[in-house]
Amino acid sequence: MSSPSSPSSACTTALAVSTPSGVHRASGVAPFLWGNALLGSIGLFLHQAQAGALTATWARSAFGLLGLTLWLLWRRQGGQLRLTRQTAPGVLAAGSLMVLAWVLFFAAIPATSTGMAVVLFHVQPLWLLLWSALRGQERISRQRVAAVLLALLGLVLATGTLSALWQDQAHATHPAYLLGVALCLLGALCTATVTLIAQGLQRHQPVTASTLAWWQCLLGTLLLWVWPLQHGWPASGASWLWLAGLGLVHTALAYMLIYAGMARLPTSRVALLQYLYPAVALLIDGLLLGQHLDGGQWLGLGIIACAVLWAERQAARQP
Repeated sequence: MSSPSSPSSACTTALAVSTPSGVHRASGVAPFLWGNALLGSIGLFLHQAQAGALTATWARSAFGLLGLTLWLLWRRQGGQLRLTRQTAPGVLAAGSLMVLAWVLFFAAIPATSTGMAVVLFHVQPLWLLLWSALRGQERISRQRVAAVLLALLGLVLATGTLSALWQDQAHATHPAYLLGVALCLLGALCTATVTLIAQGLQRHQPVTASTLAWWQCLLGTLLLWVWPLQHGWPASGASWLWLAGLGLVHTALAYMLIYAGMARLPTSRVALLQYLYPAVALLIDGLLLGQHLDGGQWLGLGIIACAVLWAERQAARQP
């Protein structure tokens, strides 16, 4: 199973998140959806790369850093990477929290399961909605809240988590399992905070999507390089090509699209549209990796699709 994106995902500063204009909202949907759809295919690349989780995460960061650097140099936009006193705290905090979220996710998988970790990490939309409601900066309709909860229900069904827990109830009450659950919830809070930081930077001290993604990749490369050094580098050959894809496609390109989209979307829409990522991931696992989905899982994917379509129809009717 793939690792979390989100933006892709401990609060730092109270950020005011305002609702963009209708034009900005429309222009933000496409890049955000494309970015999440790309992330949904990351499980295929991880499977083919045959590398450890943290080694693969380091490769994502390193190759993503390479791709973004070449892109910015080719466009002569290297100057955008310079941080000011106003932007440095937010950019560095977002990158660090995203790396921390990856680590928490990988640490939680052995204690829980991949499906449970995916579900718990995607409660982050609820953190976003709660934060927006507490701040009072964005009006969130009951339909939007209902759609997010419906999508979360669909995700629970799609991962097969309920049936797994029912078959092994003793495991679900084990202290190690409960610790894994706590790690997932903390990681979800980290990724939700990354979304808020990215939105706040765009509205108060504008920072380009490529700058956010570049600094995140730099931090991931610097913080995680010790792991493959101590535990061994990936096998040569095709493995490195798949790892390069993780960095160039699923990190550099996908994160630029996601950050560009979330800056133009209200928090409530970000909270719902990001469910496309786990839905695509589960679909690819079922169709391409031989992990066949049962009827309940297909029902869950259908519920996610219905929730997103219902909420987007409601948004399209708004002026």
